[in-house]
Amino acid sequence: MDRIEGQIEERGHWGSKAEFLLAVAGNVIGLGNVWRFPYLCYKYGGGAFLIPYLVFVVTCGVPLFLLETAMGQYTQEGGITCWHRLCPLAEGIGYAGQLILLYSCMYYIVILAWALFYLIFSFSSQLPWASCDNTWNTDDCVNLAAKNLTLNRTTLINSTPAATEFWERRVLSLSGGIEEIGKINWEILLCLIAMWVICYFCIWKGVKSTGKVVYFTATFPYVMLLVLLIRGLTLPGALQGIVFYLYPEPARLFDPQVWLEAGAQILFSYSVSVGTLTVLASYNKYNNNCYRDSLWLCVLNSCTSLVAGFAVFSVLGFMAQEQGIPIAEVAESGPGLAFIAYPQAVAMMPLPQLWAVCFFIMIILLGLDTQFVSMEAVTTSVMDLCPMILRREGRREIFILLFCLICFLGQFIMVTEGGMYVFQLFDYYACNGACVLFLSVFETLAMGWIFGAERIFDIIEDMTKSRPNYIFMLCWKYLTPLVSVVSFVCSMVEYTPLTFNRWYVYPDWAYALGWLLALSSILLVPGWALGQLFAGKGSLKQRWHHLCSPDPELPLTNKQRAEMKETTFIAEMEDLVRANIDEDENRH
Repeated sequence: MDRIEGQIEERGHWGSKAEFLLAVAGNVIGLGNVWRFPYLCYKYGGGAFLIPYLVFVVTCGVPLFLLETAMGQYTQEGGITCWHRLCPLAEGIGYAGQLILLYSCMYYIVILAWALFYLIFSFSSQLPWASCDNTWNTDDCVNLAAKNLTLNRTTLINSTPAATEFWERRVLSLSGGIEEIGKINWEILLCLIAMWVICYFCIWKGVKSTGKVVYFTATFPYVMLLVLLIRGLTLPGALQGIVFYLYPEPARLFDPQVWLEAGAQILFSYSVSVGTLTVLASYNKYNNNCYRDSLWLCVLNSCTSLVAGFAVFSVLGFMAQEQGIPIAEVAESGPGLAFIAYPQAVAMMPLPQLWAVCFFIMIILLGLDTQFVSMEAVTTSVMDLCPMILRREGRREIFILLFCLICFLGQFIMVTEGGMYVFQLFDYYACNGACVLFLSVFETLAMGWIFGAERIFDIIEDMTKSRPNYIFMLCWKYLTPLVSVVSFVCSMVEYTPLTFNRWYVYPDWAYALGWLLALSSILLVPGWALGQLFAGKGSLKQRWHHLCSPDPELPLTNKQRAEMKETTFIAEMEDLVRANIDEDENRH
């Protein structure tokens, strides 16, 4: 028995504090900071959007970030087993979070494959999206990067920019709809395989390999962002772009959609409620100052989003000035910004290949650590469920390889001609804000009320030797669940079915599939709780009490040890007094 026990590998810790900070920074600072936040800011009131954004930072973002980091560091467990030890009734939150991460792993890496494809073409002597002389171009193609080009508004409406045709006809080979899956795009498939190989070797040895890789993947995007920011600010028209980005429209604050978008952006940008932070923090030593780390990482994340907006909108302002059209007509978010608007702007600059290479390297590295850290979170959580089987020598590498193959086969359809429609379905339903909001409601209710916000305070104080601000207790018990519930209900009321390119409406079966993906994670939370209540032994009250009780083997805080000593001392004194009384009675 001792020999078998000896074969189980240690879970391990980060090699240094810097590895943890860079891994978390690399995970939370991703593509959303560059292509989603700036667009939301301009679309929903400019500088005024920062008000709902900061409200959600204070009431949801930072409290959830600290809570999950503390949960992981205290239990030293993954995203599922930490719930089993802290509050078994809420274990479904762990399973739901891992399912959302699994969906994310399946579709997010496709973006990196597209970016790699663009990066390869960025080394061409003539950028292929800056010309209408290619085999995939149509008669309606117009090269907006051409010098001395004069276009009126009618011509622009009736034509298709070269960058758009490259994206839709060359990269995606876009079909007429999700019903027309079509052929496999072999070039994108090869790029996808390359990205999976890179991600595999980033995490195959656990925190030993991940901790080293993040030194490059988490820092180099900042170098690229700085280069692109300086370049953007020196372009003509940059000032108009920045004014357009931040010009406040206070009237937009009365639109519920503005608040919903701010809340969704915070939850996605901070990577809360899905268990990633819990897993990363679980590799910390018990006495790491997770309170200070959480605050600084949240500040870094939001500041990066703001700075990225300057880099993006300075370039969009330049592009709008070059074309002589309003900035609103060139502003895009998501893939539209990364693969149409920005490449088009780059084509108008001197040395376009250089800026294209810088931009796509930044996109790949921003997305890469988000992807492999999500993979690390899922694989660690599953390995913590079955340590006796999976934590043997050589089995981690095989398990991660199987995980990569399953995700790869599951996303195979996304590299076909109809793949973009499937990609949007995953993005809009499987990993949408409503699912994460739902999890955040039950996460704070479980930890704030069942486990106890006061107990969390004691744990954080014991680990960090500093007591958190009282506002965190208010958030965990009242503000975060309340704000999350209201946002979740509003998102359901304001729901609009997914469309693609503003014209394509999905068939009913596709919407049903989308809702199935969304509900698969949402229903796990109440489903697991009810299942455990019915499956347990004893009366309903006893089962409820058992499922709401934390693991007695959890580490004791100094306060709990002092209370235990005091209780033991009082019990011993009572025994001593009772013994003396009995002795006196026997004498008489």
